[in-house]
Amino acid sequence: MEEIIFPNQIRMYRRVRGRSMQELADFLGVSLSAVSKIEKGYRRIDQEQLVRIAEFLDCPLQEIFVNEASSQPDVVQAWRREQERRNRVNERGGLKMLGAGLRYIRGQKNLTLADVADGSELTLSVYHRIEMGQREVSEDEIARIARALGYTNDELQKQIYDLDKAGALEEFIQRNDARYRAAAGVKSGYPELPVAKSAAKQEKAEVTLQIYGQGGENGTVIIDRQAPLGTVACCAGAVNPMSAYAVSLCTRRLGNLLPARSVLIVDPTKMVGLGDIAVMYVNETEARLISVREDIDGKLFGVLWNPEEKIEIPEDKAAALHRVVQINLP
Repeated sequence: MEEIIFPNQIRMYRRVRGRSMQELADFLGVSLSAVSKIEKGYRRIDQEQLVRIAEFLDCPLQEIFVNEASSQPDVVQAWRREQERRNRVNERGGLKMLGAGLRYIRGQKNLTLADVADGSELTLSVYHRIEMGQREVSEDEIARIARALGYTNDELQKQIYDLDKAGALEEFIQRNDARYRAAAGVKSGYPELPVAKSAAKQEKAEVTLQIYGQGGENGTVIIDRQAPLGTVACCAGAVNPMSAYAVSLCTRRLGNLLPARSVLIVDPTKMVGLGDIAVMYVNETEARLISVREDIDGKLFGVLWNPEEKIEIPEDKAAALHRVVQINLP
């Protein structure tokens, strides 16, 4: 289903109609905190919820979406920042590689965009953005896409990883968007790579990740991609092998819960939520390891200990945190 995951017009219409957040929360059957997140673009909403919100606000469904011509300037500015954030996340998170792999495999199987969208229970618009590397993908969605293509989740991710290693996806990543849209509905085939024929069972497959991390000032961690400390093995099914990496626990600002020399497995493509441990970048190489918390308004913030410190998470960076998905103990 279509989702809103960016700033929207809901709050503006609610105020124009003189309705409170609590009234909307009661109408949808969700918490006040959930409505706050929906209005700020932190929480996804599906098609059914969109229709109900439009009914509550007595406005056309399409008016909920940001419109550069008629929306308030601050909403448009927030929307533009979100687009820029998505582009940065896509480049770092491997979403373009994922999309290129899906396009390649779909072509091998002579399937159209509509075939895979229908098989994975996604709208054509949503699946098209996934193939274009313009949309984050949940674990449930990638599992449904894998089934539509005839794979398990692990098999699909390993297949794409192998195609990337063989250099088969470069053309798809560089392909002009307009050219791709023009040909997207046409069935076509691509030569099968030998690596695709020799893939072993994926249930026990492992991926090797680079380990980074040197202690910085004030409890920060320096992550220099040019200076790896070594490698660590991780189950391929637990992470996106095209973008995951590992961080040495070289700071005690997370407290003494984890032993020294622990290794944190990080996957930028996983959505960060309340209670997660995450890597929050201060700049290109300097980061903080934070525990994600939420205030009474539903806004996320980070927590450090030794001493305890509250770290603000700017709204335009909340969805770009890198989630720790596994901890390897020494």
